[in-house]
Amino acid sequence: MKILDELISKLNYETPVCDIRQGPFQTAVVTRNCGLASTPHDPGPHHDNFPIAEAGVLLKKDAKNLALLARSSSYHEAAIGIATINSLIEINEEDCVELNAGNLLVERGGGKRVALIGHFPFVSNLRKAAKELWVIEKNPGEGDVAEPEADKLVPQADVVGITGMAFTNGTVEHLLELCNPRAFVVILGGTSPLSPVLFNYGISAISGTRVIDSEMVLKYVSQGATFRQMKGVRLLTILKK
Repeated sequence: MKILDELISKLNYETPVCDIRQGPFQTAVVTRNCGLASTPHDPGPHHDNFPIAEAGVLLKKDAKNLALLARSSSYHEAAIGIATINSLIEINEEDCVELNAGNLLVERGGGKRVALIGHFPFVSNLRKAAKELWVIEKNPGEGDVAEPEADKLVPQADVVGITGMAFTNGTVEHLLELCNPRAFVVILGGTSPLSPVLFNYGISAISGTRVIDSEMVLKYVSQGATFRQMKGVRLLTILKK
């Protein structure tokens, strides 16, 4: 993916790889900082098909080769790669605001047509504010629409929210191509890379996470915490200038 290649090309890899954790819900990598990504949910059998080919020896990789796992066809490996990228991004907090993605989408989506890729906890509030809301999910629940509907619905939306998991599963570029050029497009969730590189691809805002206490985050990841249970993080948003 071009967007992923540019992200990888902008990073400084002069730092050791200190720790890697992959819990059932979150993945964390510590290099210069601690970076997070959501762990994919894959209930399939793994007797002969290993989700992480080099599990147990990944700490022998340098930071760049670990980041390159973001290109892997294995979503579990890709999550480690994205978490590594997030650990290497130098976030300029002067460009950020402490703003929850849900609040941003409610503000921008009021009275408008909104497409949200991924079901987030703020959906009920967003549904009340939006003129029309399509929640597009791989495994749709009540009120959601199935993933194949994205091709039809996303181009109609005035505001689009795309889960950062789209980097892990390789769908982000297709979803961005579907967006109306005039749409306000947000990448959101703990997997989202807080890098201005994304603004080169039609993205209007990035709502992601900065780890402020690596030790605490690693403990929560290892003990099976979901993102909403996580401590030691700040929710930050960067808006395109």
